Amino acid sequence: MSQSRSDKSTPAPDASETGKNLTWTISDLAKEFGITPRTIRFYEDQGIVSPEREGRNRIYHARDRTRLKLALRGKRMGFQLSEILDLINMYDASPDNTGAQLQHYVSVLEKHRVTLEQQRRDLELTLSEINQQLNHCQELLKQQGR
Repeated sequence: MSQSRSDKSTPAPDASETGKNLTWTISDLAKEFGITPRTIRFYEDQGIVSPEREGRNRIYHARDRTRLKLALRGKRMGFQLSEILDLINMYDASPDNTGAQLQHYVSVLEKHRVTLEQQRRDLELTLSEINQQLNHCQELLKQQGR
C-alpha cells in the first residue's frame, strides 16, 4: 500500500516525524534529493537501498530513504562508497550501541579531515607555484614589449 504525497514540491517527511508508514517511488526520491533514478538504482546495486517490488515498480520505505540520505551526505563529504556502506551498515547491525557507533564515526571523520587538510595544503602550494610562474611569464612578456 503506497501513500502518495499530494504536494510534490515539499520534501517528504520522515516516517518518524509523522508516525506513518510512508512509501516513495523512485521518482519521488529522485525529485526530493535532486538526483536521477539511475543514481538511486546504482545505490540499490551497491546494497545501500533495497526497495520492495510491485511488478516493475520499486517501492521505497523510510529505511531506504534514510539510507539514501546518509549515502548522499557521505558522498558530499567525499567518502568512498565502501566507507559510506560501512557506516550505514554499522547502524543497522547494532542500533542500540550508539556509543560505539559514534566513536567509530568520529574516527572516520577525523581521518577524513586530516586527508582533506593535507589536500588543501597541497593545493595551496600548487596554486602558489602557478602564481609565481604566471608572474614570471608576465614579466618576460613585458620585457619583450608585449
